[in-house]
Formats: sequence, C-alpha cells, structure tokens
Amino acid sequence: MRYFGHFLLTFLVMLPSLALAHGPTRQKLALSIDVAAAPEAVWAVIGNFQDMSWHPAVSSTTGEGGNALDATRVLTLKAAGGPTISEVLYKYDAAKMSYSYRITEVDVEVLPVTNYSGHLTVTQNAGGGSHIEWKGAFYRGYPNNDPPANLNDEAALAAVGAVYKAGLDALEKKFGK
Repeated sequence: MRYFGHFLLTFLVMLPSLALAHGPTRQKLALSIDVAAAPEAVWAVIGNFQDMSWHPAVSSTTGEGGNALDATRVLTLKAAGGPTISEVLYKYDAAKMSYSYRITEVDVEVLPVTNYSGHLTVTQNAGGGSHIEWKGAFYRGYPNNDPPANLNDEAALAAVGAVYKAGLDALEKKFGK
C-alpha cells in the first residue's frame, strides 16, 4: 500500500506538466453554400477529381487514375512561383456526389497544415438547387508546442477557410444563388 501511495503522489505531482506537454489538436472546418443549379450540373463541374479548374487559385491540375481509389493529382497554384499541392483520392461515390481526398505533399509556407483530409459533397437543396459542402480535418503546420504565428491553429484554420471560401464563391458565381 505504501508503494501505491508513493506512486499516486508522484502521478498527481506530474499531472499538471503532462497536461502542458499536450501536442496540437486536430482542427475541423466545414463551409457550405447553396446554388441555383441542379446537383447533377454542379457535380459535372466538381465531381472529376482530375479537374479542379473551377477553383480560382488553381492554374492547372495533372494526375493519374481518374476517379478511382488511390488516384493522384497535383494542383499547381496561381501564386508566385507556381507552388503545388499533391493529393490522393481515398473515397469516391458518384451516386452520392461526394469524394474524399488527402494531401500527400504541400509546403507549409503554401498551406500551413499537416495530415489534411478533405471531403466535397453535393446534395439536393430543398429549394430546388444544390447544397455544396466542403469540409476538412487537419493539424496545424507546426507539430510541436509553441508554434510560430504563421503555422499555428489560427493560421491553419484561416488558410483552409480561405481556400474553401474562394472555391465556393466561384461556384456560386458560376451557378447563381
């Protein structure tokens, strides 16, 4: 019993420092928009994993595998220097008009995230148009404690939010409200 008491006391003394040693928390973000076009028309534009020309930040998309699982794509961005983001498709359902993908390679200076996975879905809107949802889960760009401001949770959320908003705004412009 004496050893248990010693163990318990040691554990309780260390408990506050264990809480401080906690690493980053997985962030989640979901944005959506309703557009006037039918879901099939929207899916015809965004449903091809190999074509992300609908997004205003993307200058070109190359890839292999079409919409099959493990298909890959490389997005070349319009930003200075033409940075790239490499992604892999891990779930695709044309009937449900949705797909899921992971980023396999990105410079955190381009997008300050790690372990990113995203999901795009188009559904019928009660008003006759479409509901488009883009959601993702990811960690900040700096995996250790005390991240610099450009690689912290807020920077990651802001950057992913800006990507989603730009894409959804472009779709709203294309398909109407």
